[in-house]
Parts: sequence; C-alpha cells; structure tokens
Amino acid sequence: MNKINSLALGILLSFIFSGFALSQTKVGYIDSKKIIDNMQEAKDAKQKLDNLVSDWQKELGQLQDSLKKIKDDFDKKKLILSDQMKAQVEKEIKDLETSITSFKTQKFGEGGEYFQKQTEFMKPVQDRIFKAIETVAKKEDYDYVFDRNSDLLLLFVNEKYDLTAKVQKVIEGK
Repeated sequence: MNKINSLALGILLSFIFSGFALSQTKVGYIDSKKIIDNMQEAKDAKQKLDNLVSDWQKELGQLQDSLKKIKDDFDKKKLILSDQMKAQVEKEIKDLETSITSFKTQKFGEGGEYFQKQTEFMKPVQDRIFKAIETVAKKEDYDYVFDRNSDLLLLFVNEKYDLTAKVQKVIEGK
C-alpha cells in the first residue's frame, strides 16, 4: 500500500509540475525605429540637434575661412615680411589650426557635445517609449519584448506578436 501511495503521489506531482513546465513564455517585439519616426517629440529633438549642428558647422566654417585668409595673405606677403613678422604669422596660423582641431573634437569627437546633446534631447523620448512598452507588456502578460532594430538578430518574426502599434497608441494616449 505504501508503494502505491508513493507512486500515486509521484504521478500527481508529475502532473502538477508538468503543468508549470507546459506554461508558455509570451514573447513580443516592437519596431523602435517606426515608433520614433512617428513621434513628434523625436522629430522635435532631431530638429533641435540639427539646428545645433548647423550652428557649429557655421562657426567651424568661419574659423576655417579665417585660417584660409590668413594663410593666403601670408603666402602673398612672406617674401617682404621680416623674420619676426613671419614667425608671428606662422604662430597665429598654428594657433588657429589648433583651435579648429580642438573645436571639432569638443563638438563632434568621442564624448563630445554632439553626443551629449543627442542623449539629452532623446532621453525623454526613450523614457516615454519604455514606459509604453512596459504598459503594453504588463497589460497583455508578455514575458519578453524585443526590439526588431536592436543588435539582437531575429530570424523569424510572427507579425501577430508585433506590439509596435499598441505601444504607439499608449504613447499617443489612445
């Protein structure tokens, strides 16, 4: 009798635990590029960044034009300039070249102002998208949500699990 009870208990536990094992993981995905492309906030942030870049490029252009003018003037006059004046103009040229290089690095180099501003302008957009994803995922009991545009390679995607439209509706307040 004891063996039968143990066997019955073992079978019962197998059924209980297999029920847990059979529960499916629910996975969805989004297309962050499509979401961002449709968000006015993202368009505004991009425009703001583009305006800054345009201003920086104008400033850089002015510095480069100044350098070109000084170099051209120097080339035309170097035969009649004293050694002291030549040295002074050459130093001015070298200083301006250093200034241009520094400007480029400060604005567009690794960790430069461009990347800082990009992060600053896009953070509210990314936070809003993340909250919308979290809302949809929790509401519809998704275990995982992947971004189709990330480094994660998706070899097959069943379109019925695309949460992009739902996330966009949450963002738009619908």
